[in-house]
Amino acid sequence: MSETEKPAGAYAWYALGVLVLVYMLNFIDRQILSILANDIKADLGLRDDQLGFLYGTAFAIFYALFGVPLGRLADGSNRVRLLTIGLGLWSFMTALSGFARNAATLAFARIGVGVGEATATPCAYSLIADWFPARIRGTALGIYSAGLFVGSGLSLLIGGAIVKAWNGAYPHGGPLGLVGWQAAFVGVGLPGLILAVWVSTLREPLRGAIDGIPSEGDAHPWRVFGGQLVQLIPPLTLIDATRRGGRALAVNLAGGAAIGALAFTCARATGNAPQFIFLGIGFYAVFSWACALRAHDRPTFALTWGSPAFMGIVLAYAADCFVGYAVSYWAAPYAERIFAVDKATLGFLIGAPAALGGFLGAIFGGRLADMLQARFAGGRIMVIAIALVCPVPIMLVGYSTANPTLFYVLAFAVQLVTSTALGASGAASQALVLPRMRGVATGIFFLGTALIGLGLGPFVAGFVSEASGSLATGVKATLLIEPLGLIAMIVAIRAAPKAAATLLDRARAAGEPV
Repeated sequence: MSETEKPAGAYAWYALGVLVLVYMLNFIDRQILSILANDIKADLGLRDDQLGFLYGTAFAIFYALFGVPLGRLADGSNRVRLLTIGLGLWSFMTALSGFARNAATLAFARIGVGVGEATATPCAYSLIADWFPARIRGTALGIYSAGLFVGSGLSLLIGGAIVKAWNGAYPHGGPLGLVGWQAAFVGVGLPGLILAVWVSTLREPLRGAIDGIPSEGDAHPWRVFGGQLVQLIPPLTLIDATRRGGRALAVNLAGGAAIGALAFTCARATGNAPQFIFLGIGFYAVFSWACALRAHDRPTFALTWGSPAFMGIVLAYAADCFVGYAVSYWAAPYAERIFAVDKATLGFLIGAPAALGGFLGAIFGGRLADMLQARFAGGRIMVIAIALVCPVPIMLVGYSTANPTLFYVLAFAVQLVTSTALGASGAASQALVLPRMRGVATGIFFLGTALIGLGLGPFVAGFVSEASGSLATGVKATLLIEPLGLIAMIVAIRAAPKAAATLLDRARAAGEPV
């Protein structure tokens, strides 16, 4: 029996279970801001667009920036150890969020959560790809991805329960002066420190062995990581550009000037400078890093940024996340405002169904992706269509109805359909790169998720809410991105079969010794 036919062993499924728990906690810590949003808004005197910034952009930019070098570190170092460190960091910063007294300190804590969480998926995707053969990798990634939606749903249940219990016991503030929403951050942050100890016991698999392309890590992975930071973090990016010559520096400065001008224009138009300062830094950093990758690692650049199939998947899934993150964040605050439901009840009416819907959608999407891939070239990418098309009628009805029961049913439905794409997209993108590139490819894959989906989706909904006086209008406005997602998906479907068939040839042509 060949390596690719060999079934996944019991240890692979056990390790996958641990990674699912990690991903669940990842999204509990990230998503809990949703159920706490209205209390934070009242206590800190914020607007909806500022809430969208705290939930999305403040977290997403640093999640994206560090996701790339940490993805490269995952390709060259011990992934289990890196994941353990990251889990400990984001859990500590989540707990620290509970001691925030203003928007600035909460934003700082969210930045720390973003940096820590940037380790999770590059490590997990790379580990799963080395534990499971290609024929069931979509299913395995779908199971892992289900942790996202279960964690998001549980965050509402847990957060609502903690706030209700804490405020009931301490109506004027409890120990250390904490109120309910602050206690909720502490309550979900501390368990991650215990889980980090469990994660540290997992065994590190040999890269690429299951695909018959074994490869070793970097001899000096942290040195490589430092080099990646110079290529990515402004203003260090100018150092790397200068090293590559005058033309590279000119391109870098021109790109930075164009991005800065656009960010300044958007900041003036919206009146929200932090949102677009952060976004401008993020897009400039990614532009700088992509240029550096082209110079320093042309094979990886060719199979990722230079591949229409790969980038089509990235952009199509980013469009799904633009809508999905906006809905997952604003559903609970919307219901609390419109239907006057308390937080604990919302946890059961929105959180629990969202967890179930997301779990079922991710599992179904991953399984369907593997079935379609066995029948059609580019079959996994077809699943993205479900996530892009189906939410449109569901959201138009759900955020127009005055019937709370119908809203809750449709909130479940939108979680179900938007969740189908993650496992499919992840498996499809991983199939287009070599084993040594998987961590970086995952980092690039989630750049779209972070910068476009998380960095813009919740903010756009909040901004339109403030401008129109209607949160429902704000959430529905995010559907305008759907046509762009469909175009990217079509490009990916048409280009993926040839990209997969010519993978090794294109890598060799770019200088890869395979």
